[in-house]
Amino acid sequence: MANIRHSILIDAPAERVRSLVISAAGFSEWWAADSSGTEDGAAELGFFNKSTVYRLRLESQSAQEILWRCETGEEWNGTRLRFALTDSGPTTTLRFMHEGWANETDYFTSCNTTWGELMYRLKAAAEGKSRGPLFLADSLAY
Repeated sequence: MANIRHSILIDAPAERVRSLVISAAGFSEWWAADSSGTEDGAAELGFFNKSTVYRLRLESQSAQEILWRCETGEEWNGTRLRFALTDSGPTTTLRFMHEGWANETDYFTSCNTTWGELMYRLKAAAEGKSRGPLFLADSLAY
């Protein structure tokens, strides 16, 4: 199994970072503008006019870690998004892992690059310097 890993220091308390990775509303601030919660508690993120929709289910949560399971996507289905937070008072170290990929495909490599950009957008949102989500309703933000 292959895993994507990133680590970033954020100048914000852990609770602020946590609020951005615990719900569809949080995801809409830095990841995908088309993010919504479902009646059964999942989060759905639409990309490229919903030509791609990722459905995520919150698998576990604590003050230090949020774990989402991906329920859709040819290569995403069955993978997990792990956000581990180390609180250092005014700063937080975020260790992110998109784990459980079947193979290191070209799409895996592309997602690794995208997750790198997303970590900086998450950092900016937590620090009050938001550039908005990377994915707008119909295109990339940049």
